[in-house]
Formats: sequence, structure tokens, C-alpha cells
Amino acid sequence: MRHFSIKLFLFIATFISSCSKGGNNGGNKPPENLTVTAVVSTDNSGNVSFTATATNAVSYEYDFGNGIGQTSASGIVTYKYQFSGTYTVNVIAKSSGGQTISKSINITVTVVLALVWSDEFDTPGSPDASKWGYDLGDGCPLVCGWGNNELEWYTNRQENAVVQGGVLKIIAKRENFSGKQFTSARLLTKDKFSFTYGKVEVRAKLPAGVGTWPAIWMLGNNINTAGWPACGEIDIMEHRGSHINTIGAALHHPGHSGGNADVGTVVISNATTEFHKYGLEWTSTTLKFLVDDVPFYTFSNSGNLPFNLNFFIILNLAMGGNYGGPVDPAFTSAAMEIDYVRVYQ
Repeated sequence: MRHFSIKLFLFIATFISSCSKGGNNGGNKPPENLTVTAVVSTDNSGNVSFTATATNAVSYEYDFGNGIGQTSASGIVTYKYQFSGTYTVNVIAKSSGGQTISKSINITVTVVLALVWSDEFDTPGSPDASKWGYDLGDGCPLVCGWGNNELEWYTNRQENAVVQGGVLKIIAKRENFSGKQFTSARLLTKDKFSFTYGKVEVRAKLPAGVGTWPAIWMLGNNINTAGWPACGEIDIMEHRGSHINTIGAALHHPGHSGGNADVGTVVISNATTEFHKYGLEWTSTTLKFLVDDVPFYTFSNSGNLPFNLNFFIILNLAMGGNYGGPVDPAFTSAAMEIDYVRVYQ
């Protein structure tokens, strides 16, 4: 009788186990028939409503194509994009047993941003003192040559920085000045304007001449207390006259500074003879660098990086140095011309 009871118990346990593994538990069925739809708002707000459905799915993981993701149990989410663009959105449907299926769709979003600061350089003469200050000299005694062994002496003279014909001209000259062989200018919005996140757009024509090193860049507003590179540096555009038409973008931060910065490059046409738009789209998750509205380098931002505080803008034309390299002996003068600087949020 005892043996019969044991056999009966084992039979019942096996039957229950078989049922639990059988057809009534959808967790062992993979998701099927995944569909994803998107409705883009027509008010240019950047809002997009997504709906994902799949048989046997219990959750949906969205990748919005810009470094940001979200999980939804229902598959219905609304997301607000911060910048215009075409995005590849990927959705993964998951069963309760962990099986997945995925699908991608492309969406095009138009976002109208507000202009929060600009200089159109329409008033002839010296740059607007309410918007721009100057770094002067050669960076001594702290970091001679501005830490890069640059060869110029920066001034605030109109010979080196002047608004003419609707553009700002930053002019580098070969001349003996304060012990240096070259003069130029370095303008900055420090203590006048700084911001966190948004879009920067600068329309500029770059100088020709081997040894020239024009740059459009930003530094963290806390540089005086945090120091460099802890404050962070965002180089929107750098160009070397010895590598004409190669545009560089770089990010300097602890562990990634100087020659170890995070960098991206793109080759364009006519950088020194035509105006181009150099841009940055900056959020808490990404920094995207563009030329003529076309992205060429994207960097993933995060909370442990210095790119989540206020930054100010710098425009300068250096000569030589670690990046610019040797200067052409025949060089006499060259200018970076800037049509406008605009910041949107």
C-alpha cells in the first residue's frame, strides 16, 4: 500500500509539472507579429506617439534612435525629440519567458527651437562688448602659449578682431609684438553668456595658410574653480591649414584630454573659400557635431561627465602650436570670417 501511494504521488507531480510546462503558459511562446506605428505631431513640438503590439509580449523596449530608451508594458509611449532629424527607432518585444522579437522604423521629426542668444555681426567696428570679452597675451605665466605652445599674442585691437561687411573677422598677422612673431584674437562669452544643452550654430569661412589653427569651441563655466580638463572642453570646429578641408570635433575631460581627447573628423569642400555651418546638438545623453546640418560625430554623454553644466563660447585663430604645426615662412596674414553665432534651446 505504501509503494502504491508513492507511485501515485509521483504520477500526480509529473502530471502537474507537465501541465505547467504545457500550452497554457504563454511565457514559453515567443513573441510574434510585432507591429510598430508612429504618429508625429504636426505642431513642430517634437512629440511622437508610438504604439507597439505583438502576440505573447508582456513588455516593449524602445530605443528612440538618439541614445535614449524607455520600457513600456503596454507598448504605448509618447516621446519628445529635442532636435529635428530622421531617427531609426528600434522596438524589442519580450515574452514573460524572456524571448524577444524586434522591429525598426524610420521617422522624420521637425522641431522648432527658440533662439536664446546670437550675434549677427551687423554693427561695424569692434565686436559687441556686451557679448564678447578677450583673452589677451600668450597665456603666461600659467601656461605659456596657452598650454599648446602657440606662437601668437592675442590682442583686443581692431587689427585683429573687427566687424566689417556683416561678418566678424579674426585676423592673424605676422608682426613682432610683445616678443611674439604673430598677433591674433581670442573672443569669449565668459561672464556674459553661458548655457547648458541646446543647439549651437556658427556660419564661418576658415583661413588658408599652413600653420593656421582656427577654432569654435566652449569651456565649462567652472574652469576657475574646477580647472582644466575637469571643467570640460567642447571643440565644435577645429581646422589645420596643413590639413585643409579636414574638420575636427573634440571633447576634453578627465582621462581624455590633450592628445587623448575623444575626436571625430570629416572632410568637406571649400572650407577656406566658402561659408559653412558648424553645429553642435547637445543634450544630457549625446553631443552631436554637424557640418551644414549633417552629423559627422556623436558622443555619448552621461551624468559622470562634465558636459552637464553651463559652458561659454570661444572664437579664436591660433598660429602654430601642438596642433597647428609649423607656420609657412611665407605666411603674412589670414582671417577667420564669422557670419553669425546662434544658440537655440
